[in-house]
Amino acid sequence: MGFFKIFVIVLVICAFFIANTYQLQSYEIQALLQLRKHLEYPVQLDVWENYHGDFCSLTSTLHMSITCQDNSVTELKIKGDKLVKLNEFHGFAIPNQTLSEGFSIDSFVTTLTRLSSLKVLTLVSLGIWGPLPDKIHRLASLELLDMSSNFLFGSVPFQMSRLIKLHTLTLDANFFNETFPDWFDSLHNLTILSFKNNRLKGQFPSSMSKITTLTDIVLSHNVLSGKLPDLTALSKLLLLDLRENHLDSQLPPLPKGLTTVLLSSNVFTGEIPVEFGTLNQLQHLDLSNNSLSGMLPAGLFSLSSISYLNLASNVLSGSLPSQLNCGGELGFVDISDNRLVGGLPSCLNTISDKRIVKVGGNCLSLDTQYQHSEGYCKQANSDKKQITGKQIALLAGVIGGIVIVVVFLLVVLFIFRRKRHARNMVDKHIPPKVVQNTQPRVPSELLANARVISQVANTGSQGAPSYRVFSMEELLEATENFDQSALLGEGSVGKIYKGRLENGAYIAVRSLNVYKRYSNRNLKLRLDLLSKFRHPHLVSLLGHCIDGGAPDDSTVPRIFLIYEYISNGNFRAHLSENSSRRILKWSDRLSVLIGVAKAVHFLHTGVIPSSFSNRLKTSNILLDEHNMAKLSDFGMSILMEESEKAKGDDVTSWHMTKKEDDVYNFGFILLESLVGPSVSGKGEAFLMNEMASFGSQDGRRRIVDPIVLATSSNESLSIVISITNKCISTESSTRPSFEDVLWNLQYAAQVQATADADQKSDATSPS
Repeated sequence: MGFFKIFVIVLVICAFFIANTYQLQSYEIQALLQLRKHLEYPVQLDVWENYHGDFCSLTSTLHMSITCQDNSVTELKIKGDKLVKLNEFHGFAIPNQTLSEGFSIDSFVTTLTRLSSLKVLTLVSLGIWGPLPDKIHRLASLELLDMSSNFLFGSVPFQMSRLIKLHTLTLDANFFNETFPDWFDSLHNLTILSFKNNRLKGQFPSSMSKITTLTDIVLSHNVLSGKLPDLTALSKLLLLDLRENHLDSQLPPLPKGLTTVLLSSNVFTGEIPVEFGTLNQLQHLDLSNNSLSGMLPAGLFSLSSISYLNLASNVLSGSLPSQLNCGGELGFVDISDNRLVGGLPSCLNTISDKRIVKVGGNCLSLDTQYQHSEGYCKQANSDKKQITGKQIALLAGVIGGIVIVVVFLLVVLFIFRRKRHARNMVDKHIPPKVVQNTQPRVPSELLANARVISQVANTGSQGAPSYRVFSMEELLEATENFDQSALLGEGSVGKIYKGRLENGAYIAVRSLNVYKRYSNRNLKLRLDLLSKFRHPHLVSLLGHCIDGGAPDDSTVPRIFLIYEYISNGNFRAHLSENSSRRILKWSDRLSVLIGVAKAVHFLHTGVIPSSFSNRLKTSNILLDEHNMAKLSDFGMSILMEESEKAKGDDVTSWHMTKKEDDVYNFGFILLESLVGPSVSGKGEAFLMNEMASFGSQDGRRRIVDPIVLATSSNESLSIVISITNKCISTESSTRPSFEDVLWNLQYAAQVQATADADQKSDATSPS
């Protein structure tokens, strides 16, 4: 009898679960199948087709998973393969990029809301496009929402402020282009907020400082401007990433618990707060490419956890304390391109500590890295301070006049827009990505108004000889009438001669083969643009000479470009075992690669218009007497009309192809640094096949340059091998940006420096 009772209970329990399974299938499973239809049957959901089992029991994959609780779907994760490959999006379907024109994001979200118990929703790289509907708030149980790498645009809907259970909101790599919302403080459980790589504008909302649960704020690569508020109330904040915006205030106090602060490439001014030197949990601090001034807080260097400190490309001044203490974890320091004077403290001495330290472009009393004279930095600082009362009054008058004109224009524009509004209420268009030019051709108007926008450009060119026009007589005298003995080489864009000016300075003169004849005026505009490409890791263009002296409306018969002369040969020569020059060890190669990556990143993002197709190869990387890398042959497409090759092709695709070509070509520079020129000379096809060998120690020993194997750590080598593999990917859309390449190389250098320091410590310690 007891057995019979147990049997009945088991039957009741089974019936209960069967009923509940049927309930899920009867309505939520229909919602799932409808979602698959909305997403236009992605391959990641093929397993759902003709499936008659319990969807809650489906095996999870990297691209799809379903989790259920209490007879309802609580987690839905779908990751597609429609990567965002565009710099701009105009709010319409794009073949092979977005879902089709028939896709309705409103219907899609309506179907989603039928899964009313959803707590976790991940919909990444699915080609979803359109403005995010207000009704998303109906998913009232939502705790995590990730819709990154889609084509969402417009504003972030206010109704999302009702998702009070939300603790993670990630909408990276979309095209939101309205003002950043100021209602996130209503989300009392929010811990992670990430909107990187959008087009959000306006000010950083002050209400953000009230969300005391936040651990991560990631708003990099947007168009935020104005003041950064005091965030000290955010006691749980660990990560603050606001890189590449337009924030222009002074730096505010920051929470004590932060571990990573990334504020580079903004317009922050004033001094670095002394309080930053008390952030004892801080591991990574990047304040580079701003307008910060004043003295360096010594406390930053001695923080117990700091490992990465980048203060490059500001206007920091004064000297560093001779008794400066550096934290034990500090492995990378970049204070280059500032206005620092005096000596370098012993703890920043790269020879003794094997710590990666970048100090070039200052006025320090060193002979190991390029420095300006001390008088230059002092003069630059005093010039900045000497603003007379008359100048201030004049400036105020000018600003007042501008304000009046702007107000008038705004009134006119407001009236004009009201009249136009009735005819133009549909389709918000997304503006193009800031500071990127999508036109391969360079119109004369743009050339005439070309401007360098990067702080790197400003600081990198300080102290360099000013650009000027040379006479033909000067060049003939400097090169002894272009004698054969002065010939340095001959490339695809003309011969290069070594010359010596009357003042004793050596120069390199390139006789340019121009495939298209320009008018004198047009050529001068192009040369004016090229002359503004100044960076510590670019060979400086000192001037030009136009042979012929013809009137402005004629064509130019011959032109010469005059560069600084770099004495220590090219990078390829320093990699060859047959070279008479010293072969570079792994840490030196990393230093060269980092310098070149900085230069190319500047050419891609630091000037308008951007410079692509920069002839990247090891023979075009020159080393000066201090083994500092300088890239030559950059920007030639501006003069050589390489865009002629793209005639009739899609302008945007040409532009992106050239950008990705630079990444691809840099990948082979990385590869040649790993294997040496003798192996790389066997051709790209051979090297691509051999890349698989890098995965094993035996394979590495067979193909990697013995000098590299003998002087590198496994971890540092693996980091560079990984980024090399990505750079030379045959699928151009999967190649990394130069910012990613640079970050990986700097990290590899930091890892190598730590390994070298450990090895030295082991060697000197008593047995």
